[in-house]
Amino acid sequence: MGLAEVLFWPFAFAFVGVLAVFAILFIIFWIWMIVDCAKRKFKNSAEKVIWILVIVFLHWIGSVVYFIVVKMYNQKGIFKR
Repeated sequence: MGLAEVLFWPFAFAFVGVLAVFAILFIIFWIWMIVDCAKRKFKNSAEKVIWILVIVFLHWIGSVVYFIVVKMYNQKGIFKR
């Protein structure tokens, strides 16, 4: 084993650790958005089902879209009765 290989392993373990932390944070955020959507009262009940499906099937991308569209800007829902 050369010096370069010996010096590589601590950085490799640190990189894997950072990726694991980000993965855990994404999963927590995803679950938080599913729970928020399930508890939220929308004007139209079909909208809740659509948002839950978007979040579940698009994972963190759907969670971010839900967070931006509903949680931040339009808290009562996007469809009108």
